Amino acid sequence: MSRPIVLSNGELHVGLNNFGLVHDFYYPYVGLENHAAGHSLRHHVGVWIDGKISWLDEKGWVFSFGYPHDALIGHTIATNDQIGIRIEFEDTVDAEFSAFMRSIHVINLSATPREVRLFMHQAFVIGDSRSNTDTVQYLPDAHAILHYRGRRAFIVSARTDNKWFDQHAVGLFDIEGHEGTFRDAEDGELSMSSVEHGRVDSTIRSALHLEAHDSARVEYWVACGTSTREALYIHKQLTKSGVSTRMTVAAKWWHDWLAPAITLSQRLPDPLQRSFVESAMIVKSQIDKRGAVIASTDTAMLNYSRDTYAYCWPRDGANVIWPLIRMGYKDEPYRFFDFCRRALNPGGFLMHKYRADGALGSSWHPYSHEHGVVAPPIQEDETALVLFVFSQFYHEHKDPMLMKEFYEPMVVPMANFLASYVDSRTHLPKPSYDLWEERFATFTYTVSVTCAALLAAADLADEKSDEDNAVRWRASAGDIHEAAHKHLYNAERGAFYKSISVTEDGAIEKDETFDMSSLFGAFMFGLYSIDSDEVKRAVATAESLFDISEQSSGVPRYENDSYRRASDRVTGNWWPITSLWLAQYFTDTGDNERARTIIDWVYDRRGESGIMSEQIDPTTKQMVSVAPLTWSHAEYLSTLLDTMAEE
Repeated sequence: MSRPIVLSNGELHVGLNNFGLVHDFYYPYVGLENHAAGHSLRHHVGVWIDGKISWLDEKGWVFSFGYPHDALIGHTIATNDQIGIRIEFEDTVDAEFSAFMRSIHVINLSATPREVRLFMHQAFVIGDSRSNTDTVQYLPDAHAILHYRGRRAFIVSARTDNKWFDQHAVGLFDIEGHEGTFRDAEDGELSMSSVEHGRVDSTIRSALHLEAHDSARVEYWVACGTSTREALYIHKQLTKSGVSTRMTVAAKWWHDWLAPAITLSQRLPDPLQRSFVESAMIVKSQIDKRGAVIASTDTAMLNYSRDTYAYCWPRDGANVIWPLIRMGYKDEPYRFFDFCRRALNPGGFLMHKYRADGALGSSWHPYSHEHGVVAPPIQEDETALVLFVFSQFYHEHKDPMLMKEFYEPMVVPMANFLASYVDSRTHLPKPSYDLWEERFATFTYTVSVTCAALLAAADLADEKSDEDNAVRWRASAGDIHEAAHKHLYNAERGAFYKSISVTEDGAIEKDETFDMSSLFGAFMFGLYSIDSDEVKRAVATAESLFDISEQSSGVPRYENDSYRRASDRVTGNWWPITSLWLAQYFTDTGDNERARTIIDWVYDRRGESGIMSEQIDPTTKQMVSVAPLTWSHAEYLSTLLDTMAEE
């Protein structure tokens, strides 16, 4: 299940599912401490009318989603013609406080007056904990419900026409036979219980009296703090100002932040302008204010795997930061590079992935490999790409403070590692894991970005008058470039090898699998000229192998990719990222019509609110895996920026 609406202020991040319900609730880091991860933790919304309760995740409701305001303010419409009710949600996270806010417009579609009771249910397992030590309390003086555990506190409240919610219930859920307090709402009344501890939830009620074709608005919020005092302070600010005023503040903040993106979007054809701004917003929503760029906050992966994508992969982060740099943003790139500088291993390399707080993320890569090889469990391209993109950032701004802060502690150790991590037999980088995190070898993509990063580092060394390092890094890049042309092109097939490996007896084994990253890396990072016969032949091979046409412009990662593949009849799921790589090639070679065909293909496979997934099923054309995937949106932005540059 995708997240058609994601909301964030860099500290509190909320993901709403296809029923308009809270599905992910991260605080105080984007991507870390999801207090609503789990099937039993959906925050139910229910309407009691004519003696019956109807929950939004039950049959009968039809939904639409969007971001209509040039701001990260979600608009969800839920309509149930069977009961004659429409609910319109305006949802956002406050720009200045960590508060999730919903302005809920309840509309009576009937020609007769009716009593409508709106129920809002909350369930948290605070701190990603699976123990049963949370507390929930009704606070009569504050007209609110308090959920807390340790250094995390959430204050829940609602009011309409300056009247507070009129009933509440707190209790247990998913334990000791208790399904949850939302079941207490099914008769239209709540128990008014006041305190519980363990695995706890809460439900509040707002009673509305609607005339025929009339409506009423309920303001609802969850104020978050690292203490009860902080959460109560935010609750008081919302009580004083009201959700409508706070949404206006949030809208202005987003309008200001989006100004560069909106200006650039005017250079695009009409159908693409809105999607450019939406992708910029969604990218921003996945960035923690302390610099971590989260791959995806969608926890759908928990249904299929042991873990989520809620980590910062340095490679993903660099790819995401790159279009922001090109649009003129400075704060987000600076914070990301500062995050990487703090995370850098003493050996000069970045590890597999990191949590939003900078700690190491989970990994399945070992230190010990075949034939007794011991090597760090890394993807070398992650270090190289961060270094390469930092160089672009510096040259964009020419700020001496960037060199002062990053050259010695980050650029030098990274470049020294890349220059030294070379196999004496092949003169190519030593084996590491590929960007798809699957195999241990020397990959064409890794070689391409490593060579480019060393040249970029040499240019930075020139800026610092560091002649010795400039010469050494440039020479290392030259040696790698020469070796790459010797080993990495498969002339017989007209393609770049996916990887090479040196066997125990010194023989070189070459993997002929056609991988889109090999082609992309070769031309994008200058390992081969984009006009070279090798690149042209590899593009032709890709077009033939993947049957690329106007009707089917989707491209998998590589041939016979089995990851999340639904059918053996297809060579692999389509990826927006790899498809857009091909669009970038066509743009760079002046074939704008071919590029636009792919861009339109990707555009048509976005969700209603502009959300892009990691993959598309070629058979059903449905989204596969997480949505949103931050890298998909970033690659879309980069591709559209390329089309602007070609004007």
